[in-house]
Amino acid sequence: HDYADVARLGYITRARATQIMNLLLLAPDIQERLIFADDIAERRYYVEHHLRRVASEVEWSRQRWLWRELVDCFRKESEGA
Repeated sequence: HDYADVARLGYITRARATQIMNLLLLAPDIQERLIFADDIAERRYYVEHHLRRVASEVEWSRQRWLWRELVDCFRKESEGA
């Protein structure tokens, strides 16, 4: 019926269920990257709290821009390490 039911079924809080469900608001190509990521190093970009800002943006073109910004930031960080 609602996120409270989802939370109970998943043994998580209602807030966590909302956070996870908000990932469905991501542009389809970003969702695809999340689902089919092979590169272990790339998976560290995919922490839910990193994606909140991206998912909160309504326009998919803006999401894609924020996504590239996030990925570039992590790449630069890993190159400097």
